[in-house]
Amino acid sequence: MIDPRILRDEPDRVRASQAKRGASPDVVDRALEADTARRAAIAAFEEKRAAQKTFGKQVAQASGDEKQALLAQVKQLSVEVKDLEAAQSGADEAWTTALKAIPNVVADETPAGGEDDFVVLEEVGTPRDFAAEGFEPRDHVELGRMLGAIDLERGAKVSGSRFYFLTGVGAQLELALVNLAMEQARNAGFTQVIAPSLVRTEAMEGTGYLDQGGGEDIYRIEGEDLYLVGTSEVPMAAYHSQEILDGDSLPRRYASFSPCFRKEAGSHGKDTKGIIRVHWFDKVEMFVYATLEDAAAEHQRLLAWEKEFLGKLELAYRVVDIAAGDLGGSAIRKFDCEAWIPTQGKYRELTSTSNCTDFQTRRLDTRGRFGDRTGPIATLNGTLTAITRAIVAVLETHQQADGSVRVPKALQPFMGGLEVLEPVQR
Repeated sequence: MIDPRILRDEPDRVRASQAKRGASPDVVDRALEADTARRAAIAAFEEKRAAQKTFGKQVAQASGDEKQALLAQVKQLSVEVKDLEAAQSGADEAWTTALKAIPNVVADETPAGGEDDFVVLEEVGTPRDFAAEGFEPRDHVELGRMLGAIDLERGAKVSGSRFYFLTGVGAQLELALVNLAMEQARNAGFTQVIAPSLVRTEAMEGTGYLDQGGGEDIYRIEGEDLYLVGTSEVPMAAYHSQEILDGDSLPRRYASFSPCFRKEAGSHGKDTKGIIRVHWFDKVEMFVYATLEDAAAEHQRLLAWEKEFLGKLELAYRVVDIAAGDLGGSAIRKFDCEAWIPTQGKYRELTSTSNCTDFQTRRLDTRGRFGDRTGPIATLNGTLTAITRAIVAVLETHQQADGSVRVPKALQPFMGGLEVLEPVQR
């Protein structure tokens, strides 16, 4: 949640952020009203409780009829105190709910608008001109079938639509991408993590994912307080929940591998062919705890590591600054790296990195110790590789006229030295 002081001291800044997101400013007014009601409820409760204590002392000193009269008043005060305590509790809950309804205050640099209002920051590399090379590129579905790498039919048979098997060199590609990503992260000083894909409600709420469409894109385990995560950002944000971290230990950088699960509830009819938009995929996610002062610089570092990885895959890509209306509620700014997908003739998201400042750590009660004080700290996340989309980009970008695929040099050591993936004989 946002810092309550920003809401109280700079409400117009929060309203401007809402306008930038294309969202209603009414949540700001409701939160301010809830704050006022909460403060009044606290004052009323404390005033009545003080009176109760005063009467208690008078009762101890009184006797006879006076004492009986005072006892009757004390009894009535006890009822009133209990009612006011309940009212305070309700006002506290209403305040917390109202505050949680406000997304993070977006950065000044974040473009205003919705999904189509992103700003292209740079383009890296040049998309291949297959026409100049004399052949029409095949899509990843056909290439995956020719290479014996992707089995969509059996994925649908076993698990339903938007599922798949990676087989043969497809499975090799996944493991190679994971190992290349983990090697890069390890060399950059990240702590490697294998994270759980099931988390409790507190973790989902703490990261803000249940705020987004009521969690309609999230799988929940029936009858249990467990959710399947759509990204290991969730368990990693909760990793240090209810802890105070030594400020001198920041930034703490983690590279986390986990399977990820998404209902894709709002994507009916979109990318139904192939493995671009699926219900399950594996991912290596960078997650960082940093000081608030260093968060913006750390965001740039995460972006640089993502670009380094895409460079190793020898892909043409662009970097975009996502508009405020397309941000998750936790983020103040997000960069996407989008790779060129030849058969679609456009760039598609491969990685993203978000600066969430202290939005998640306030919810999850994670703080830093700085000398003799404790204070809020920031969280940031960034995809190092989302396997299925990386495979799509690699296969389509590096294909050759006969259906074979050249293996990027950086991946070859993790592919047993393979330089070219050859079509299989069926």
